[in-house]
Amino acid sequence: MANIGHLTGKYVVHQGATMKHLALVCIALAGFEFGYAHAAEKGQAPSRTEVIKPIRNETFNKNGTYKERKQGGNPRTIGGYLVFDGSMDGNRQVDPQIAVGGGYVVHATNSGIIIYDKTGKFVQGVSQNCFNGGIDPKLFYDINNKVFGFDLWKYWDKKQGKPVNISVSETSDPTGAWNTYAIPSPNEVDGGGIGYSKKWIGYSFPGGKERTFILKMAEAKSGKPVTIYHFEGSLGAPVATQDDEEDLYFFQLNKSRFVIRRVTEGADGVPVCMDVCSKEHGLKYVGFPPQSPQKGTTQKTASGDRNPKNIVLQNGYIWISQTVNCNGRAGVQWLQIRKDGSIVQKGLISSPESSYIQTTIAVNKNNDVLVGFQETNENMFISPRLAFRKASDPLGTLGEIVKLGEGKAATHGTSWGDYSGSAVDGDNLMDLWTIQSITDTEGKGDTVIVKVPFIQSKLRKIDEGK
Repeated sequence: MANIGHLTGKYVVHQGATMKHLALVCIALAGFEFGYAHAAEKGQAPSRTEVIKPIRNETFNKNGTYKERKQGGNPRTIGGYLVFDGSMDGNRQVDPQIAVGGGYVVHATNSGIIIYDKTGKFVQGVSQNCFNGGIDPKLFYDINNKVFGFDLWKYWDKKQGKPVNISVSETSDPTGAWNTYAIPSPNEVDGGGIGYSKKWIGYSFPGGKERTFILKMAEAKSGKPVTIYHFEGSLGAPVATQDDEEDLYFFQLNKSRFVIRRVTEGADGVPVCMDVCSKEHGLKYVGFPPQSPQKGTTQKTASGDRNPKNIVLQNGYIWISQTVNCNGRAGVQWLQIRKDGSIVQKGLISSPESSYIQTTIAVNKNNDVLVGFQETNENMFISPRLAFRKASDPLGTLGEIVKLGEGKAATHGTSWGDYSGSAVDGDNLMDLWTIQSITDTEGKGDTVIVKVPFIQSKLRKIDEGK
């Protein structure tokens, strides 16, 4: 369904219009509003369905028969925070991700998937081929269903239709059984984004006529064949739903507007997409970030994407961070947004002397926030950073930037992955974690994982009085 919300606005009747003209305008507007309301009520139905059978791994590492990929560990304290290494064998396209729950930290890059315990001790690790292969992993831990999930895009496998492999654990123990669903996406041109709710898993990607598909979480968790519901166009980026919410929200940020949609279950059990809002955001900084400088070289590095790489629904709000063009340098912008598209608060990390890149956000049940990113400039190499705020802090503010290490060399090409990873601890819904890339002595991408603990306190009602 076309996003009719973009068409609404003020209507002007020119001076000298007759009563007949006015009547026709009123009739037209009434018909338009009726049509829009009817369309919004009816929603967008799937364009087609298909059933995909699972590829089941009895355990994470196929009962120990799969080659172990041992990386990272080395827990230590930096600035009072637990820090340990993740993957140390990346090139420049690392794309690190993290999900936390069930007593474990699950970490993925373009080189494989690794499990640690929460103290930073290595548990198990495998390559992506253990899960039907692919790149561009995005990880989640669903706190309502107590399962892990991730996607891998196998763009070179034309025989299987360039599948998106959606993998879901059967329990909160990531060392146990997993089911992978290879969903053909022959027209996909780049890695997409994954999101989830209590009922649904959603995936959106660029390329082709159908750019979003939905499946039921319960089917994927149980290891049954799943029905895939395809939708024409893109519904937006799917949201990671930390609330006890069955509907799956989708969020789209363009030059002037926020567009929010939600997928709900129809009376026949089939998902239907409903428009929630299309609202002007009034943001000053929305442009794609420029490439960023590095020490000792004219070679600049990619800064990331102005489209947010993870979107969180917590306490009824949508939370995002994005890399933007801020006065000619890459900066990090973060926002808290109501479901009606209005902004509760926003903040900016920027400097005329430094570039801040590859950001993601994490939010806990208390509305405390962590923003993870990297820093680089003419006098330093790419280095991991974070900043956080407590819910009681003044709106739109973050604390001082926390340095998690210093890069050791410049990269040898523009590419520097597409994103980092940040997540809430799915066991206590309080502690916040991030994984960030750092250049090693060869200019390649290593990773560091950091835990920032938070203490339970009374939830501050940010919208009180509104």
